[in-house]
Amino acid sequence: MKNAWLLSVLLLAGAGQLSAQNAPTSPAAEPYRPQIHFSPKAHWINDPNGMVFHNGTYHLFYQYYPDATVWGPMHWGHATSKDMVHWQEQPVALYPDSSGYIFSGSAVVDVNNTSGFGKNGQAPLVAIFTHHNAKLEKSDPTHVEQQSIAYSLDEGKTWTKYAGNPVVPNPGISDFRDPKVRWFESQKKWIMTLATKDRVTFYSSPNLKNWTRESDFGGNAGAHGGVWECPDLFPLKHNGKDVWVLIVNINPGGPNGGSATQYFLGNFDGKTFRPNSTQTKWMDYGTDNYAGVTFANTGNRTVLMGWMNNWLYANKVPTVAWRGAMTVPRDLSLTPVGSELYLTSTPIRELDKLEKQAKSLTNLKVNVETDLTTKLNVGAGPYQLKLTVPNPADFSLVLANQQGNELVIGYDKAANAYFIDRTKSGKTDFDTSFAGRHTAPRLSTAPTMQLTLLIDRASVELFADGGLSVMTDVFFPDAPLNHLKIKSATGLLITECGYKQLSSARDSGL
Repeated sequence: MKNAWLLSVLLLAGAGQLSAQNAPTSPAAEPYRPQIHFSPKAHWINDPNGMVFHNGTYHLFYQYYPDATVWGPMHWGHATSKDMVHWQEQPVALYPDSSGYIFSGSAVVDVNNTSGFGKNGQAPLVAIFTHHNAKLEKSDPTHVEQQSIAYSLDEGKTWTKYAGNPVVPNPGISDFRDPKVRWFESQKKWIMTLATKDRVTFYSSPNLKNWTRESDFGGNAGAHGGVWECPDLFPLKHNGKDVWVLIVNINPGGPNGGSATQYFLGNFDGKTFRPNSTQTKWMDYGTDNYAGVTFANTGNRTVLMGWMNNWLYANKVPTVAWRGAMTVPRDLSLTPVGSELYLTSTPIRELDKLEKQAKSLTNLKVNVETDLTTKLNVGAGPYQLKLTVPNPADFSLVLANQQGNELVIGYDKAANAYFIDRTKSGKTDFDTSFAGRHTAPRLSTAPTMQLTLLIDRASVELFADGGLSVMTDVFFPDAPLNHLKIKSATGLLITECGYKQLSSARDSGL
């Protein structure tokens, strides 16, 4: 996946080259290296691809350029995990070929061997991806992208590209990419959800090889500040019935600038998606959760991961050995607020195994300012912070260091909005759009606020009110933000303040 203009960043590749032998030997020691998020040992990463659970293992494929720390000819990188917390990086899965770069897509377990790729009763893993032919960029931009497939019979270690590619030729659309495929059981067919410029197009197939166009959606719905990318379609239960969720990533046009993810709720009958509403709803209001899609083959559980970056500055963030990381995996569900239904996301429960030590404060009264550093034994490592606040007033949590860096997270009662302010968070001058204050509306109408924060070395993920309001932002401090205080000019009561120090998932994997 990616806009044609990104090819220009190849001119920067000379500055971004980093050979494997020169990569730091201890990624955990690097200043901004995530400790509870997946990032490659070296080089460039963007969209998560082909996420699938198979034979007890979670597979994460991803857009990867193994020759530099800026975007370049795309490969599919590969990592595996037993718990979505500790990841093991694997050899590159798919390489560019004469048909083009390997752009974003999905993977499925073909349990019924509809494709015929399986052997001796073994169900194949089938990857469905976009071939992007960069040689056609100038001469024929409307036929640059097409959909292809490959299969694996050894747990994703090696892949064979289908001789009949492309399985979905380009009909003459400049942005025609990012196939997300799932099995539609009631009609015994595969459904492909494909980004087609400013909308999505649905295709169906009995065998993953022969595809029929079914319908379009989105020309007059949602946000259109940029091209639509990386869609996903899946059902979630609400009151015992299926509600279909259509996720559409958009770049640019996000609520706080640049890349973001919108969604629609409605019905899908195997041919047409009919939304309950065409209004714009955002899955994450922060600037750094993009291209998120769900794992396939996880049964009744729906788990999403996104790329923790933004195309406004992704090629410029001040990391050295690598660029880009994934969000923590998130469980998705539906939550009503009045007569309206919303998509909610919360950190997966498996993160609890990283708990190193915990401390809790009850009935904490904040008068102007309270230092929580010693009260909670806050350290420099990753941690989780949970607050329960009845009748919330204005407040701000300030993460700081002795160098004067501050990341400010809080709630603005007059605006009824959460915010993250990274104006003074450390290095911000690499791009003029980076420093700033980002906001998310408080959607919950409950009198008591529930707030969960996941803090890593260079990122914060905010989950408010059971995941109704979510924000993800990265930051780059000059030293660890190992001080924490809370401020409230009007006074605040926190009935419960829970702190969990987290161990690094890199101690065994990641």
